[in-house]
Amino acid sequence: MSCLQTIQDYALRSIGIGERLLPRTDFTLCEQVTLIGSGLIWNVYFGALALLFGFFLATAVALAKASPVWAIRKPAEWFIFLFRGSPLFIQFFLAYETFVLLPKSGIELNLGFIEITAATSWLTRAWAGALIVLFLNTAAYTGEIFYGALRSIPRGDIEAADAYGMTGLTKFRRVIWPTMLRLAWPAYTNEAIFLFHATTLVYFSGFPAWKQKGDALYYASYFADKTFNPFIPYPIVAGYFILLTLVIISLFGLINRRLNRHLPQATRSRIRFKPQVIR
Repeated sequence: MSCLQTIQDYALRSIGIGERLLPRTDFTLCEQVTLIGSGLIWNVYFGALALLFGFFLATAVALAKASPVWAIRKPAEWFIFLFRGSPLFIQFFLAYETFVLLPKSGIELNLGFIEITAATSWLTRAWAGALIVLFLNTAAYTGEIFYGALRSIPRGDIEAADAYGMTGLTKFRRVIWPTMLRLAWPAYTNEAIFLFHATTLVYFSGFPAWKQKGDALYYASYFADKTFNPFIPYPIVAGYFILLTLVIISLFGLINRRLNRHLPQATRSRIRFKPQVIR
């Protein structure tokens, strides 16, 4: 089988398109690169959606934590402490066990005029359950980042907005929120990178890969088990994630330049890729 044919058969296998059976013997480098790259689709799915939904929840959590009202501030503080204080792998495990304990037939909701049965079986699937865990986890970390940025907004910016007569939502939309994002963006970029790397933990969690539609680490482990040689598939996974990291840095760098476009060139913060040998 040529490499081109292998790509056609396995490039989208992880989402159910292409050849159904995995190769059994005589594994080629092209097969390993293609199938692991196919599994990366799920890692991008987990990371992108968790980052998108978590961004909006994190904004709400940061504002809640900065609120002077105790009933609003304390739940936000507890939420951040819970998800930042416990390991992500334990969160995966507890979430899966919780979803499994839900009634398989669904939860019945009595609304008075009608009874609705809400299905729960889909929560035990990786595409849903693992995404929920990643979404809540990144919302907690990002919420703390945004809260720190809120506290760092120069008082002069807020006083200038007050002098212009801005109040309420207008002041938040025109001054507070853009300044918060500008200050938080470098740290938020790191959180985005760590989140995409954390998607590899889905393979080790209790959430099963449905119909062998696993992530990049699922296929890498398959090849490592079959060939007894982990020094080919796992470096391939690492190479894919290095490329993914460079893409994230590039995209977030463009947004960072957009957020800092009003500042003098010399004072603009830049996102630089600095690999850490020792962390």
